[in-house]
Amino acid sequence: QVQLVESGGGLVQAGGSLRLSCATSGLPFSSYAMGWFRQAPGKERELVATISARGGSTIYADSVKGRFTISRDNAKNMVYLQMNSLKPEDTAVYYCAAGLRWFGLQRSDFGSWGQGTQVTVSS
Repeated sequence: QVQLVESGGGLVQAGGSLRLSCATSGLPFSSYAMGWFRQAPGKERELVATISARGGSTIYADSVKGRFTISRDNAKNMVYLQMNSLKPEDTAVYYCAAGLRWFGLQRSDFGSWGQGTQVTVSS
């Protein structure tokens, strides 16, 4: 059974930083892309960042480029999202997702999801 558990969310002031972590089990971690998505109240879930199976390729939403960094540790079956220069518009529930193949570009490329962790950025 695939399990993804996010941690690291919280309340932070604008301009601050947070690091999200996602612990995974039950899947051949190093064979699949991983991604971070977010969903704000009243909005659709959107892609934040994805990383390929070996970590060589990444994709970021335009809104987070230059501020967020996705990384993975295949030895520990972990994926991370370092978030810097946070803005109030980054407030959302952040979800970790496991891909269906070695790389993913959109939500339909991901098949397993965590429960999410709340990130709130105050102005």
